[in-house]
Amino acid sequence: MKKWLSVLMVMTMIMSLFAVGTAGAAGDYTIRIYSNSNSPERTTWLIAAAKDAGFTISIDDNSVISGDTAAIQAANEKKDGDILFGLNETRWGQVVSGTYENLSLMDWTPAWAEEVGQYNYPGKAYGLVIQNVLMLYRNDELGTNGEALKFDHWADIVNCGYKWYRQGKVGGTTNSNINSAMLYAFTDPTSPAGGISLDGWKTLWKYCNDGMNTGDKYGFDPLNRGDVQVSTFYSSSLYGNIDAAAESSEHPLKGALEPENWALVDIADGTYYIAEYLGILNREGRTDEETETVKAFAEWFGSAETQAAWGEEFDSYPCNTKAAGMLYDSVPAIYDIKNFSLEKVAGTEMTYAEYVGAHSSEWTNIMTNLGFYWADDSSKVAEPDWENLDWATLTQAKPE
Repeated sequence: MKKWLSVLMVMTMIMSLFAVGTAGAAGDYTIRIYSNSNSPERTTWLIAAAKDAGFTISIDDNSVISGDTAAIQAANEKKDGDILFGLNETRWGQVVSGTYENLSLMDWTPAWAEEVGQYNYPGKAYGLVIQNVLMLYRNDELGTNGEALKFDHWADIVNCGYKWYRQGKVGGTTNSNINSAMLYAFTDPTSPAGGISLDGWKTLWKYCNDGMNTGDKYGFDPLNRGDVQVSTFYSSSLYGNIDAAAESSEHPLKGALEPENWALVDIADGTYYIAEYLGILNREGRTDEETETVKAFAEWFGSAETQAAWGEEFDSYPCNTKAAGMLYDSVPAIYDIKNFSLEKVAGTEMTYAEYVGAHSSEWTNIMTNLGFYWADDSSKVAEPDWENLDWATLTQAKPE
């Protein structure tokens, strides 16, 4: 059950860290931030809250930078960043390992490092928000009429007997995470098809071909309207969307912590989690005093109090266990699902999140080259001749 915090309590939490915010501040230094967690509401909130805590920050909203790929590319190209936050394990693994020539992380261990548990790259980056992708279904007369849905794997949706929503494009963080969940049961390190078996790609094609693209950016709206019986969505904002469901549907989803006409599909594998992290970038020409200001901001932003306020404002679940305890009496059901992103992939020494990171560009190229996720039937392409594909070419980006 969520502990509903008053606005006064939230602001008190933020202002209680004013001393942290102002400690070591370097005059009027503007902290440059890159992030994909940058909706206009989030950037507006963060700029104002940081100002109250004694910081001046600069962060683009998603009308300028949209998605994790764009955020990381912009930071790498402009070389003017102080803070990187958001993204996911895949991108953070790349940043930590030095994939991007102009991005390196300062050695840094915040005072709250022990509060984020497994969500850390020790000495480099620390967890802020836990996200996962969910498979939901209606269990009312517009759905399964009370039948419970239980799958072994995410990909079992293609044989569920119900109408499902599927996304209308290859790119996007949530879309990528859904694809990662769908492909989990088909890992094959020996496969030339991006480390995924041929059956995996056939199944993902069926998910796309037989699914319903309603033109919605995400899967909540078509499920809320009753257009489909089964759908996908991301965990952050789910309960908030359900609270407001009646505003956009004549047959809305009801309930939040105790669902009335919807449920989570019970999937034995679990689901694909990501965590958004926070790290401090090395920046050429930044003085020691300015660096102390950046470190003070990072301490403030990742602290339990600020993350509880962020979580309350944006309906997200903190990595920081102390912050989570401020928000919830117990772990919500949508975050109490088995996490297969940290499971080891057979035949490798990699977790599945690491495996995704190693193959994600190949998967994007395969889907793009084969024409997955057409937006409407007018752009639909024929099913590939699976037995006669040149995977060495398909795993590479199309020539410009």
